[in-house]
Amino acid sequence: MNKEFLLELLHTPSPSGMEMEIQKKWIQYVSTFADKVITDNAGNAIGVLNPEAPFKVLLAGHCDEIALVINRIDDNGFLHFDKVGGINPKAAVGMKVTVLGYNGTITGVIGVNAQHHGGLKNDFGLEDLFIDCGFKSKQEAEERVQIGDLCVYKTEPEILMDRYISARGLDNRTGAFIVAEVLRRLAKENVQVGVYAASTVNEETNMGGAYFAASGIEPTMAIACDVTFATDYPGVNKNKHGDVRLEKGPVLAKGAPINIKMNQLLEKAASERNIGLQYELTPRRTGTDADKMRLTGKGVPVALVSLPLRYMHSPVETASFQDMEKEIDLLVTMIKNLTGDESLNPLDD
Repeated sequence: MNKEFLLELLHTPSPSGMEMEIQKKWIQYVSTFADKVITDNAGNAIGVLNPEAPFKVLLAGHCDEIALVINRIDDNGFLHFDKVGGINPKAAVGMKVTVLGYNGTITGVIGVNAQHHGGLKNDFGLEDLFIDCGFKSKQEAEERVQIGDLCVYKTEPEILMDRYISARGLDNRTGAFIVAEVLRRLAKENVQVGVYAASTVNEETNMGGAYFAASGIEPTMAIACDVTFATDYPGVNKNKHGDVRLEKGPVLAKGAPINIKMNQLLEKAASERNIGLQYELTPRRTGTDADKMRLTGKGVPVALVSLPLRYMHSPVETASFQDMEKEIDLLVTMIKNLTGDESLNPLDD
């Protein structure tokens, strides 16, 4: 597993709607082993093996991350903001941010009212927060920032006990990383099907990237590679949210949107490689790229394979290297086993 490439992705800001820089790095990496790399008007980057094969497997891992968007600049040069994706206001308090301004990047801090002056009210929201970049006036701020500019938390990835990684945006730059690594390993194998590894855009906001990718490729099957909620830390109600743990393996979704035969293929591969699996329930929808891919064209059978993640949508999301390796191995094995003659119709014996 190429951890250096993972860290390169994590160091690259990729707010939803502004994924161009990370996609260029992803393309540069994947082009060294893919038969070809294609892009589309949504901004997806897709590495392909065996493009002439009629049976096509689409792997989708979205590269975008949650962010802030500037919606007002006040007379004193303070920046006010809204959310792009699922920002938690309480996690934002006191954070440093990188403002991706139209005239260059700027460091700022999310100011907080001192506790001595009353602190924050209990039910505060993003509208009660602001970014201080050191500007002295609205005019000075507007020389560097404009309405609609995006911001991300200014954090560095941290390795914890040489087994976990903690960073912002593991949701879901780990997915973009995993699909690239699966393609890299399959490039060394005699694969019988077409493989399309997509680094998709916009999942955190509208999932439009997944729709564009599946509509353009018309895959035989599609697998969303995303993250899911780990529940192995203090304060989580396992009776309500299930029991999902780091280092216990990738998580398969079960529910109405998921193709049963695809899960069986994944379970067979897991058994072959002695990979432990965990499960989550998605009875109505998955909340991932799988939902959009499933409803393209004449309909696409989908599965969802997720990486357990602690502290989702915070600046310190945490995941296990071991789980990433197991997920890559699972997907490589499952795709290697495909002959291209498989039926995904649940009514076929």
